[in-house]
Amino acid sequence: MNAETFPPIPFLDLKAQQARLGGRLRERLDAVLAHGQYILGPEVHELETRLAAFCGAAHCVSVSSGTDALQIALMAEEIGRGDAVFLPAFTYTATAEVPLLLGATPVFVDVDPRTFQIDLAGLEARIATVKRAGKLKPRAIIGVDLFGQPADWAGINAIAAQEGLFTLDDCAQSFGAARSGARLGKAADATATSFFPSKPLGAYGDGGALFTESAARAALYRSLRTHGEGTTRYEVLRTGMNGRLDTLQAAVLLTKLEVFEAELARREAIAQIYDAALKDVLEIPARMPDSQSAWAIYAVLLPDEAKREAAKAALAAAGIGHAVYYPRALHQQPAYAGAHDGTPLPVAEGLGRRILALPIHPDLSDEQARRVAATLTRSLGG
Repeated sequence: MNAETFPPIPFLDLKAQQARLGGRLRERLDAVLAHGQYILGPEVHELETRLAAFCGAAHCVSVSSGTDALQIALMAEEIGRGDAVFLPAFTYTATAEVPLLLGATPVFVDVDPRTFQIDLAGLEARIATVKRAGKLKPRAIIGVDLFGQPADWAGINAIAAQEGLFTLDDCAQSFGAARSGARLGKAADATATSFFPSKPLGAYGDGGALFTESAARAALYRSLRTHGEGTTRYEVLRTGMNGRLDTLQAAVLLTKLEVFEAELARREAIAQIYDAALKDVLEIPARMPDSQSAWAIYAVLLPDEAKREAAKAALAAAGIGHAVYYPRALHQQPAYAGAHDGTPLPVAEGLGRRILALPIHPDLSDEQARRVAATLTRSLGG
């Protein structure tokens, strides 16, 4: 049978997941429609309790998106004009967008060439450069658990403690991941995650959450997500935002949380199929030591841009979904060029020409994963 006769393999298959969840999902949604508490209904509070328990955090505050989670966390620390926020140059735009929205300056740091996580030596060098210049006050580090892999939080926290900096874990792609046997959620002073539909634990719309070990921070997050209100709705203590999670989205997430452990295991199984088939063909994802990935994205590195384009063409011809995360480093984006001091960040700048993401979701079969790997191998002459 020719490759063209196989059914297509989508990059993400939410329809298959929805069909699998079936009646349980409908029960949850119907319950919300019955009680009619569409904002901060009982499912929201149930979700917060269950999410905190899942990752072992003391407090969970649900919010309207992963971006809003990042913003609320920085607002709570009063980070703004004149402050420097250090973050990796190779990640999604929201990580850099939020400091700028608050008037702070994102300071871009290069990443490790194999794990794509923030480079610790580069982080120390960038902090030293900012301190010498004296124009900005170092205030925070945002570490990103990119593509499902945990960042080196022991290393990040050691640098933060030495410099007196707030740490924020951008766990948007990695809820469910673990390092040294502990789920992400309390590795930093605060952890922000996203429930965008494509995430390992995704809603049917936008959603997010904040985790913290501090009761005071959690209380402040709850105030900030609801217009800065105090003990009553019309007591306004501070400038906040409208950042609440809809109850219907909480119902979806509660349903998906019931099968989340099994889906994480399935993602790991697919990653192992890819690893075995591709390890001698190209650069497969490097694992952080003593870690468990959530496998939001399985990203390989092709030898060069020409071979990456050939691989994309072969996958497309075979009806196989694929994506490039990310074609351009953040400091190379027009929106952030003015915030960057011009320091070369060669690893982040080069990744966009070689990286390619393959389908990885819990409804992908073993046979489909092997077909993806075989198609990619053939495109490279293997």
